[in-house]
Amino acid sequence: MTNYAVIVVGAGQAGCSAAVKLRNLGYDRPIALIGEEAHPPYQRPPLSKAYLLGELPRDRLFLRPESFFDEHQIDLHLNQRVTDISADDQTLVCGAQTLAFEHLVLATGSTPNRLPASMGGTLPGTFTIRGIADIDAIAPEFKPGRKIVIIGGGYIGLEVAAVAAKLDLDVTLIEAAPRILQRVAASETAQFFRELHGANNVRILEDTKIARVTGEDHADGVELANGDMIPADFVVFGIGITPNTVLAEAAGVAVENGIKTDAWGRTSNPCIWAAGDCATFPHGNDQIRLESVGNAIDQAEAVAENIMGASKPYKAKPWFWSDQYHVKLQIAGLNTGYDQIVSRQGDDGASSVWYYRDAQLIAADAMNDPRAYMVAKRLIESGKSPHPEMVADTETDLKSLLKV
Repeated sequence: MTNYAVIVVGAGQAGCSAAVKLRNLGYDRPIALIGEEAHPPYQRPPLSKAYLLGELPRDRLFLRPESFFDEHQIDLHLNQRVTDISADDQTLVCGAQTLAFEHLVLATGSTPNRLPASMGGTLPGTFTIRGIADIDAIAPEFKPGRKIVIIGGGYIGLEVAAVAAKLDLDVTLIEAAPRILQRVAASETAQFFRELHGANNVRILEDTKIARVTGEDHADGVELANGDMIPADFVVFGIGITPNTVLAEAAGVAVENGIKTDAWGRTSNPCIWAAGDCATFPHGNDQIRLESVGNAIDQAEAVAENIMGASKPYKAKPWFWSDQYHVKLQIAGLNTGYDQIVSRQGDDGASSVWYYRDAQLIAADAMNDPRAYMVAKRLIESGKSPHPEMVADTETDLKSLLKV
């Protein structure tokens, strides 16, 4: 048996951030970082954009060179799956090894959803977007003139549609909800991206239910609930993710839409912590889970600090982004429960959408408008809320809003 002070399960953005932060804080006890993939920790956002387009080589994805982990005495276990955790014994089984821990950090991430097998969700020629292997498998399909059907009108689906359109594929995107971005953005933001994709010849079908993906040995189309058929050479699912909680449940740790943690990142077992896409945490009066790079880094670093005794509650500062064609979308805050929307036009086609709840500014979407994003982010973090009319008035200098 090998003994470690800290074992981190999951070698993604959160897991890597936790291990590196411990070393940066001067933690000098044994650390192990375990990942199921054969690659060292890498960034995922470019996968569905620059990497899929062939504009970013694989080695540019890596968060650190592999030599970094040796130099910082982080034992990197790649291509290894943890199959069992004993919380009572504080041990886990990793391949043929049993490893002991004082602290365990679960950064197990999430798994993209598919349609059920009964609806053709596992047919060859159907794909999800999550890891390097997913992109390497799907990239050869992206050839001019081929027909791609994307199921799901969230940001992943729209990003894949943008890449496909840029590569001259025939693109159809299907969204079951009344509109794209239904769950995550206001209708004004959705309209901006609907028009953007329409201008790039992407066919978007909203309020459209799927009956099944068709095909015998390979996907060849999508049958809609109304009986219509849409031919396809391949199909991509962008229908959300499910947090990976199996190990936590096996260890007897509380799970609630993810691995439930307290404000310090601890689970219901005081020697087990969690961070990233798999973890929920207190935010205001709610227990939430954020699927973002910023949260993965910040939450994991807070866990590292608390393992070292900082007793520092994690205070999330939500931010997100998406790149589609020439447009960079930057999102500040969380728009949950908004009751008022204000739109603001910027220069050269830039625009932003500002979300209010009970007269309090809570979030903003900025399309090619980095100044609006930065001002909104600072306002939200400071708790300031300029009057909506001031925001909408293009004569109002954005920076002046910070003085309100």
